[in-house]
Amino acid sequence: MPRILHDLACLDDRRISPYCWRSKFALAHKGLEFEARPQGFLDIPRLYGGGHRTVPILDDDGHVVPDSWAIADYLDARYPDRPRLFEGPAERALCRFTEAWLFGAFVSELFPMVALDIHDHARPEDRAYFRENREQRLGRSLEAATEGREERLPDLRSRLQPLRITFAVQGQPFLSGEQAGYADYIAAGVLFWVASVTTLPLLERDDPVVEWFERMRDLHGGLGRTTPMYAIAA
Repeated sequence: MPRILHDLACLDDRRISPYCWRSKFALAHKGLEFEARPQGFLDIPRLYGGGHRTVPILDDDGHVVPDSWAIADYLDARYPDRPRLFEGPAERALCRFTEAWLFGAFVSELFPMVALDIHDHARPEDRAYFRENREQRLGRSLEAATEGREERLPDLRSRLQPLRITFAVQGQPFLSGEQAGYADYIAAGVLFWVASVTTLPLLERDDPVVEWFERMRDLHGGLGRTTPMYAIAA
């Protein structure tokens, strides 16, 4: 059986889950072949008897593993002879911190700005669900959440300053050092997600984060270039 990663998709085969992106990079990091099988929002509850609400879901020859963190742990345990995602508990804990910082400081501000873009790129049959679900979370309409987003861009960009320091001041090509690691996959997944759905110029062209973003897209045979994305910088 092929190794399958169920992956959130929208129109034009744009892949819109940061969690799925990190799992695809985790599989590539291990040198494992896989099929990234596209699923719409309403397709997910139909998978595996309706036992899962979100993707990614990895089906590794009948071993079904949901959740990006569980998938990463499974891959290191199942394939210990291949390059590890975590050299030990300390590295895994630092990656958890990377996720907590990025989602708490950056994604929490980013999501309202692009929620309407996600809706507009979603498959038509998924749009009513997405609107109702996300408007409940946001406490306002998708249109209201998007208002004035250009004026909010400078503050949003400033929240990525730790990445700029890492690349431009400390001179690291990747968050994990000389080679990309799971922390890079976490951060890149966020930018791949937003670049898949919005024409809003998230970054400026001379931002060191842009150079890292392009390096990440080229990794593992150009995995980050296999589905459509808009330019992330103006």
